[in-house]
Amino acid sequence: MAGKVLIIIPTYNEAANIVRMIDRLMQLKHEVDILVVDDGSPDGTAANVKAKQEEYENRVFLIERESKQGLGTAYVRGFEFALLNGYEYICEMDADFSHRPEDADKLIKEVKAGNCDMAIGSRYANGISIINWPLSRLILSYCANIYARTITGLPIFDTTAGFKCLNRKVLEAIPLKRIKSNGYAFQIELHFRAWKAGFTLKEVSIVFREREEGVSKMSKAIVREAIWRVWSLKFRSLFRAL
Repeated sequence: MAGKVLIIIPTYNEAANIVRMIDRLMQLKHEVDILVVDDGSPDGTAANVKAKQEEYENRVFLIERESKQGLGTAYVRGFEFALLNGYEYICEMDADFSHRPEDADKLIKEVKAGNCDMAIGSRYANGISIINWPLSRLILSYCANIYARTITGLPIFDTTAGFKCLNRKVLEAIPLKRIKSNGYAFQIELHFRAWKAGFTLKEVSIVFREREEGVSKMSKAIVREAIWRVWSLKFRSLFRAL
């Protein structure tokens, strides 16, 4: 599978979106495989993925988990799958079309060309590129990224970005079992660990759009986790305990 690309999509109640998302990703310029990690969605998400497995034989994979276990553990499980199966380029993205499928091509291209080890689809690299968010959420997100960047020193504007492509060597160098964050703090931790390990991060400007179907997974607990996790990462890095 040398040179092959895997796109990991965590899902919970995304039955309406996942079918369209898989179809769109299969039309990318870069040939990709897709791994859906579903947390026991009661709406039939997994059944829809299985139908697509028949349509796209050996290109769509599914990991079914019994309950809602969170974003971070879903991605770690997906990363383990990617490494075990020899993928060289691994992408993260959401199922809800807040990330445009076509933008995955831009991220994959940057990493394949050797321009960086991790290409990050950024909402803030070229001003603010967000559509249909209420002002309150935009302010929260923007301030949260300033906060995280100031404390951690990360050299990127969108520290919580969940749309990215990584070279497998990044995941090989990061002790995945040590990643404890499980909400949006997971993205901050992944970026921080990669940067501290000496890998090159590059932001690629994308347009982020609020989901059209389904319900946002944002919660107060996710916000609280992000607030204290950045301090934890900072202090642990000072003592080389990452």
